Amino acid sequence: MRLKLLSVSLAVTGWIQVFAAQASEGMWVPEQLPEIAGPLAQAGLKLSPGQLADLTGDPMGAVVALGNCTASFVSPNGLVITNHHCAYGAIQLNSTPQRNLIVEGFNAAVPKQEVSAGPNARVFVLDAVEDVTERARAAIASAGSDPLARTRALEAFDKQQVAACESEPGYRCRLYSFFGGNAYRLFRNLEIKDVRLAYAPPGSVGKFGGDIDNWMWPRHTGDFAFYRAYVGKDGKPAAYSLDNVPYRPKHWLRFADQPLGDGDFVMVAGYPGRTNRYALAVEFDGTAGWTYPTVSRHYKNLIAMIKAAGERNPDIRVKYANLMAGLNNASKNYDGQLEGFRRIDAAAQKHAEEDAVLSWLRARGDDGADALAAHRQLVTLAAQRRAVRDRDLVVGQLHRTGTLGSAIQLYRLAIEREKPDAEREPGYQQRDYPTIKGAMEQMDRRYVADMDRQMQQYWLREYLRLPKEQRLAAIDHWLEGDDDGAVATAVAHLAETGLGGIDERLKWFGADRAAFEASTDPVIRYAVAVMPTLLEMERQEKIDAGEELVARPVYLQALADYKKRHGESVYPDANLSLRITFGNVRGYRPRDGVEYLPFTTLEGVVAKETDEEPFNSPKALLEAVKAQRYGGLEDQRLGSVPVNFLSDLDITGGNSGSPVLDANGRLVGLAFDGNWESVSSNWIFDPTMTRMIAVDGRYVRWIMQEVSPAPQLL
Repeated sequence: MRLKLLSVSLAVTGWIQVFAAQASEGMWVPEQLPEIAGPLAQAGLKLSPGQLADLTGDPMGAVVALGNCTASFVSPNGLVITNHHCAYGAIQLNSTPQRNLIVEGFNAAVPKQEVSAGPNARVFVLDAVEDVTERARAAIASAGSDPLARTRALEAFDKQQVAACESEPGYRCRLYSFFGGNAYRLFRNLEIKDVRLAYAPPGSVGKFGGDIDNWMWPRHTGDFAFYRAYVGKDGKPAAYSLDNVPYRPKHWLRFADQPLGDGDFVMVAGYPGRTNRYALAVEFDGTAGWTYPTVSRHYKNLIAMIKAAGERNPDIRVKYANLMAGLNNASKNYDGQLEGFRRIDAAAQKHAEEDAVLSWLRARGDDGADALAAHRQLVTLAAQRRAVRDRDLVVGQLHRTGTLGSAIQLYRLAIEREKPDAEREPGYQQRDYPTIKGAMEQMDRRYVADMDRQMQQYWLREYLRLPKEQRLAAIDHWLEGDDDGAVATAVAHLAETGLGGIDERLKWFGADRAAFEASTDPVIRYAVAVMPTLLEMERQEKIDAGEELVARPVYLQALADYKKRHGESVYPDANLSLRITFGNVRGYRPRDGVEYLPFTTLEGVVAKETDEEPFNSPKALLEAVKAQRYGGLEDQRLGSVPVNFLSDLDITGGNSGSPVLDANGRLVGLAFDGNWESVSSNWIFDPTMTRMIAVDGRYVRWIMQEVSPAPQLL
């Protein structure tokens, strides 16, 4: 049965504005805020919700995206504050075993000493948002019943809109889908390409507690760093150049002049990554039963392998530090989510909610038929993905390893370059060339041949463990064997590649398809051999996506209608677009007889001190705390300088570095983590346990005043 797209009220007349009793839940689209003015005022907001809905005004105009984190301007001279872990890639990129900024920190005494955050570092300043829902839906509908044609029609529409949006140089545009395709918004951002590291505290401050304390409370981490955004002398974005000048933002945040305390209103504006609160129960089951435990297991294996190699080779330890941080964070996050799922019996909750929605739809007779059919289609698509999930994970990871990943990307670029720009695959258009080239350039600082071989070997061995029906003929033929000996031979052959060198990669960046297909380089030969299979897999994924383009919005509209009738809050799942979440500073009780207070202090840092990583604070910090040298930043209610604080805000990955604002829109801290009990809230929000962890603005200033002085920034 062909599904019909319903007439969707939230796409045409605005978002569904419903607010449940639990004010802290919700990653709200800014334009929703005037509709929830009452709960905002009740929580303590002093500003007008309309002011917050003005995305280019004060304070929202100061909030920027970094691509995978959030940040904000804090001076008229382009100074940007974000998390230490968000700047970690730039810190690692500029580190060597001889001058390890990860350990030492970085403090540019004057702007000319600031260093590039890398060729792909970006600061995105939001300029405009346009509702393009009706045009997007019309483009999809024009493709008729062919699912592949639907996906391609939406891709063509996306590229057309983006091309028109980016017709003026210096802007980067992106089409966002909300509620599974019930609404589409086109975001236009100023794309600042010259981003420099201005300040980072020593790693023993910025990563205090390391992976042991990650997702834990009480916390004592100085997770902050500063970039500076630069533009050409004409004020327009330009590639890195010593002639560039600091960007002059229209708005920047001021630090709060009132001390933050227990119960006070706080809000976060940022770019959260992905949540799955409206996913199907069967999709949740797949994640909880397979994805998280499987990926976490693989990541733990890689962590152990890289750690052992790093102990033998300091170059590996530095060059793979950023990857290690990501693997550790993801692995622990997945483990925490699994524990949270068990604690709140998330599976039972997801199934009970879905069963209730389906029962309601059945009771509606013909009015619920389309949504029920959509649900069945989504269940079928989920089953199809399960059938190849092992293959997709292993092959996907193999093709992201250093030289293999580079060869596949470069060869695909050559294939796409033969087409007119508008017909090229997303990610391989002219607009994407600087990012691809930047990745080839900075790989030099994140690649060691021996480590790359070990990772290739790991994933090829995992490939041989796949069920026979999930194996790929192209890889089987290339391997010429079915055991560890074949893997060892293949990896030794791949080691003869020249793509480990930057000059060779940049040569192939400009090569045509014929050159790739004539090459004798073993890694390029592999890319050429597997590309037809990868393209066919991609084609099948687009067919599935085309089916989903019809089914997902129909079912999610029904789900939204159901929630609306039952008085529940309805907001879009996070999708990397700008959101606001709000609530209050608040501790919690994780278990019987235990209560966590909302603030930690300097004395707590000293109490954790072991003089061994990751609890090894700078000597200057320990001496300042011992002398009670608080620098006028202490909170009289705490008797010390606050370090981190808790609030009941609703955030997820991507919110890292987001400014935490008080009731008057002043900066009081930076979001950097959630508590262990909250990580499962990506799927089911738990208002009792969900807490955001932020570094207090007073600790930021104290570190820059007493420990690693930066008067030029203060």
